[in-house]
Amino acid sequence: MTTASAGAFYAELSDRLGGGSVRIGTRTTPLALAQTDRVIDALRMVVPGLSTTIVKIQTSADLWSGDLSQFGGKGNFTKEIDRALIAGRVDIAVHSMKDVPGDVPLPPGTEFGAYLERGDVHDVVIIRDGGPLAELAAGARIGTSAVRRRAQLALYRPDLILERVRGGIDSRIKKLDGGEYDALILARTGLERIGLQDRITEVLPTAWSDGKTIAMVPAVGAAVIGVQARSSDGPIMRLLQEISHAATATAITAERVMLHMLQGHCNSPIAGHAHVAPDGKLSLFGMVFNRDGSAWVRAHNWGPTDDPASLGAVVAGDLLHQGARRLIMATRK
Repeated sequence: MTTASAGAFYAELSDRLGGGSVRIGTRTTPLALAQTDRVIDALRMVVPGLSTTIVKIQTSADLWSGDLSQFGGKGNFTKEIDRALIAGRVDIAVHSMKDVPGDVPLPPGTEFGAYLERGDVHDVVIIRDGGPLAELAAGARIGTSAVRRRAQLALYRPDLILERVRGGIDSRIKKLDGGEYDALILARTGLERIGLQDRITEVLPTAWSDGKTIAMVPAVGAAVIGVQARSSDGPIMRLLQEISHAATATAITAERVMLHMLQGHCNSPIAGHAHVAPDGKLSLFGMVFNRDGSAWVRAHNWGPTDDPASLGAVVAGDLLHQGARRLIMATRK
């Protein structure tokens, strides 16, 4: 911003806040709070000394200990925070983009104004007794709730017992250490954001290649923090534009257009990852699985970085042509 435009912006924001603070709605988990701190740091890089208030909102999904698909899906990670945003109890909402459902539209009058720079998208393994995942004994118990992870792991190690595990990262690790599981599969970025990266025993590659090497294609929105606000709140939306990372916004657009076209729900094993390739083009890789990984389709394409939505549509169309709809519908049963 020029000096003049910055001055006008600060004055507009100051009038909007009226001497108060920016109220930030977030889940109560350690990871969510760590992500909120990152958003606050980014906001204060734009407006030094900006006053903020964290509004902790315990979501229904965090209170539910059973299978998330039986409780209405990922929307339960966001709906209570969305209600607070719509009602004006908070000014912005912080979300992990992988938890924002692809088959449910955003509440009317809201939009994502910023995406922070994407973190590491790798999934990792924490093995209680050490050693690589490939050498775990048949029948070892692996804790992971994501159907995407369970489906991909079943491609390589159908002899392992895959068990659902819920709760925050710290509580999952306690269950591992207590002997409930032999290993966990978690997101590397989540562990790094709460200072538990030293527990990682193996980093899984993200590129699916020959079907023999254990790999884990990331979730749509993996390692991205999204910041949502009311579309009509001009000063806040402009503030969020200042902290949004352009390359991440481009990748998220491609991934989420693909997800929307696939009409993926919380129980759909869908993987997707977009990034700018060395040649400067936007690359998008997508996969859809059935529950146990015994059937899958995959698609990969490239496009210009200034039209990520079209790339998302092309990859989704390819997956649908290969039978992705049948796989997705089967997981609704």
